[in-house]
Amino acid sequence: MRLEITASGSLLMKPDIEKSTILLVDDELFNLDILDQLLSAQHYNTYTALSGREALKIIEENDIDLVLLDIMMPDMNGYEVLRKIKSRTDRFIPVIMVTALDSRDDRLLALEYGSDDFLTKPIDRVELFARVKTLLQTRHFYKQLVSANQRLEVEVKKRTAELEKAFKNLKNLNATLARSSRKIVQHLSSAAEFKDPETAAHIQRISHYTGVLARAYGLHPAEVDLLVDASPMHDIGKIGVPDHILLKPGKLTAEEFEIMKEHTTIGYKILSDTEFPLLRLASEIALTHHEKYDGTGYPNGMSGRDIPLSGRIVAVVDVFDALTSSRPYKEPFSNETAYSIIRKGSGTHFDPNMVNLFFDVLPEIESIQKTYQDREG
Repeated sequence: MRLEITASGSLLMKPDIEKSTILLVDDELFNLDILDQLLSAQHYNTYTALSGREALKIIEENDIDLVLLDIMMPDMNGYEVLRKIKSRTDRFIPVIMVTALDSRDDRLLALEYGSDDFLTKPIDRVELFARVKTLLQTRHFYKQLVSANQRLEVEVKKRTAELEKAFKNLKNLNATLARSSRKIVQHLSSAAEFKDPETAAHIQRISHYTGVLARAYGLHPAEVDLLVDASPMHDIGKIGVPDHILLKPGKLTAEEFEIMKEHTTIGYKILSDTEFPLLRLASEIALTHHEKYDGTGYPNGMSGRDIPLSGRIVAVVDVFDALTSSRPYKEPFSNETAYSIIRKGSGTHFDPNMVNLFFDVLPEIESIQKTYQDREG
């Protein structure tokens, strides 16, 4: 290819058609010699073949840009050779049919087999050069297009590999962030355990109870996993509650209870200032798991479906676990008593739908309860 500058200043690639390779096919050696001399004088590279079979072999073994093909040949005539050349769909080789025949039917038949042009014997030199040059330009533009497509395929494969690598790196980064978020959860939950020893098994049960209820609700597995990881931090705000209130063995006074209620907003403040979805969800649970369906809960008196789904789920399982667990101010209630209290709270304290789901999955709840029991002493 030659690079030429257009009037607008842009680069234009032009084919070096003088370096093209032309195959001449004729069963008459005299005719081949004449064509060879004419085209070689124009600096074209040439091959010659005295039969169709020889021509097809040359085409198979070499990069031929143009074929000048005689029609009237023994053994395999030009039409059959043309048909075989054009049957190759993996490359385009233009063919000029060279013949003494000049009937309309002959030309139509050649066109039917895929001929690109015609030359009638005796051949006019000027016409020969003009038709050869035109088809060689077509051939070289075809090769240029093939080369561009190949480069494009290579580039697409390269870019695809880069995108796959970037996606894999992003996936690994997201997994690392998820592990980091869960690690933060574990550390923050451990901080709550030091403050309130009863919460060690409590937060494990809450996490698993929440997962069971979320799955029963029909949440996507990824959403369930996020709730399972976030729910253990529902009471993280208790680290800001004074010990004499948090661990008081008796009933809290009205003033003390107001201070205790602040653990919801404290937990929210600890967790909310973040871009991590896990911690944002945990902050939502911390703030809303003591809201009541009838609007009498705290800290904001939210009601009905204005309470986030996460808060409505954790509200049920948190109360169940609190009722059935030992606390400094009470002995654990039996499961039957806890079930009765939860049923009575449907529509007032709890979302009725969540209460129904809770009892639908009761065997799983009880299994988790037995698996994660409070430590003795």
